[in-house]
This record gives sequence, C-alpha cells and structure tokens, in this order.
Amino acid sequence: MDMSFTGLWGTMGALAKFVVILLGIMSVYSLWVMVERAVVYTRAKRQSLRLLPALANTLNRSAYDEAIGITKKFPHCHLAKVIAAGLLEYATSRREKPNLAGEIAVEAARQSMDRTSLITAAEFRENLGVLATVGATAPFVGLFGTVIGIINAFAKMATEGGGLASVSAGIAEALVTTAAGLMVAIPAVWFYNYFQNRVDRFTVEMSNSGSEMAMYFLKEAGIGDEAGTRKAG
Repeated sequence: MDMSFTGLWGTMGALAKFVVILLGIMSVYSLWVMVERAVVYTRAKRQSLRLLPALANTLNRSAYDEAIGITKKFPHCHLAKVIAAGLLEYATSRREKPNLAGEIAVEAARQSMDRTSLITAAEFRENLGVLATVGATAPFVGLFGTVIGIINAFAKMATEGGGLASVSAGIAEALVTTAAGLMVAIPAVWFYNYFQNRVDRFTVEMSNSGSEMAMYFLKEAGIGDEAGTRKAG
C-alpha cells in the first residue's frame, strides 16, 4: 500500500476527504488569526512604550489639547485610547462648564476611561474565539474521520474477507484524520492561552493608567489639596 499523501488520499472515501478538507480550512483560518493577533498585540506594546515619555512633558504643563494630539499619533496603542478618553472628557467638562465641581469632572473622566478600557479589551479579544473553537472541535472532527475509517475497514473486511491487507486502507484513513485533528487543535489551544494572557496584561495596564490619570485629574482640580487643607485646619 502506498503510504504517501497522494496514495492515502486516493484510498480515502468521500467523507474522510471532507474531514481532511474541513480540518485544512480550520488550520488556515486559525493560522491567519494567530498572525493577525500577534501583529496587533506587538504593535500595541511598541506604541505604548513610546507613548508615556511623549506625554510626560505635556501633562506636566497641563496642555490637554496638545496631549490629546499626541495620543492620536499612536492609534493602535491601548493606553493612548484610555488616556485620550480621560483627557477629552475632563478638558471638555472644565471648558464648557467652568463652574462644574471638580469631583464631577474627575468622575466623568474616570467613567469615560473605564468605558474605553472595556471596549479596547473587547477589541483585543476579537477573533480569539476562533482559536478556542478550533482547539475544542478539531479533535472531534478528526475523531469523526477516525470512526468513518474504522467503518470502512470493517466494511471491506465483511465484503473481501479477513486479512490485514483488506483493512489497512481504512485503518490508515482513520489514523490520518486523527493525526490531522490533533495537529490543528494543539497549536490553536497553545496560542489561545498565550494571547489570552497578553490581553489580561493589557487590561491591567489600562486599569493602572486609568487610575494614574484619575489621580492626575484630582490634583489638577485641586481636590487633594483642598482635602489636605481642611484636614490641617
């Protein structure tokens, strides 16, 4: 029996070929997701490392509009989105309603940053469900091919009589689909867990940045100083 791919393909039945083709499509799709997510996360990390030094001087000078303009230069950075949302909300509240209490402006900025963090985290998780689905279902798709192969092997044994030669094609068909299912599922599970950990780290970074910006707004509004004055008095 020819054990090459073309030889095995020629001995496979229609259902087994369908299983292999389906696994091939799942593999290509999951590979595309892996590459696309890796590019997104790497780009976000690189831009975040450049963002904070660029913002330091403008925040020290309370130049909100200039700081917002700097964040627009980092469109793929998760921290830029959170900081820009807080700056925009705080600056707009203080500009349009100068008599507005500082606590209200700070709380509005905090809520805006929280919403942006949730939205950005959801964007980071985009397509990760594909890897989870492929990792969970590919072994069962391969198992379906295995069952079909075993059925074909016993069917040939029943029609052609006993002997290894009569069932070898069906057994090979079953083993090929099993191996294909595992080869598709294992990388998908690995990369899903790896990407999920990266998203968790990004979420923590956004939460920390939001908290730091909230403290910055409190100081800008003079709330911390007022509280300290009242306590000293």
